[in-house]
Amino acid sequence: MLKSLLRRPRAQATLAWLSGLYLDFALRTTRWRIVGAELLAPHIAGRPVIVAFWHERLPLMPMLWRTAQQSPGARLAGTRVHILVSSHRDGRFIGAAMRRFRMETVFGSSTRSSARWLRNMSLQQTRGDIVAITPDGPRGPRRRAAPGVAQLAALSGVPVLACAGQTTSRLVLSSWDRMVAPVPFGRATLVCQPTISVARDGWEPALPAIVAALDEAAATADRLCGG
Repeated sequence: MLKSLLRRPRAQATLAWLSGLYLDFALRTTRWRIVGAELLAPHIAGRPVIVAFWHERLPLMPMLWRTAQQSPGARLAGTRVHILVSSHRDGRFIGAAMRRFRMETVFGSSTRSSARWLRNMSLQQTRGDIVAITPDGPRGPRRRAAPGVAQLAALSGVPVLACAGQTTSRLVLSSWDRMVAPVPFGRATLVCQPTISVARDGWEPALPAIVAALDEAAATADRLCGG
């Protein structure tokens, strides 16, 4: 009966609103620091970038956007963040929760080559907006990057900034990606790696470098938070 109820659009919308409310509270009551802030600084000042992180860290990453907005010298007035999510029910649920953080959703999948979403995301960048991608989303396999992130970087000429977050107070869900859910009043770290540029005619060699940077960001965040 509960599963049947949660399939209803109104119930899904209510649950997404409650989830966003809780996530907002958990993130606001956590003490944050950034490792690699100098790598983020040029993009806070307006240089285009593709922000990438593993799907498991998605609940933590709105704080990267909030931190960027509050940083000295930020030129983000009018800038929007577009995050790629699945058009499946789970993706739409995540998208509804992310809207609380002024992050807009683009429905698609980085696990399949899709000219439509590639053009859509590239268009957002030409408008000066920021694009965020979980290269192993929406359904895995865990930490296996699909080509979409490198293809978008090649198409747009915009570099990839690999990031991760971790918190000392967390629950690890039993989902395919072992998603990290923050618990209030912890200490957390956001990690940024050096950007990776992708040649327009050679995205394939860049993909392993992006994966290595994503893994290194996650490992650093885990180490600093006792994970």
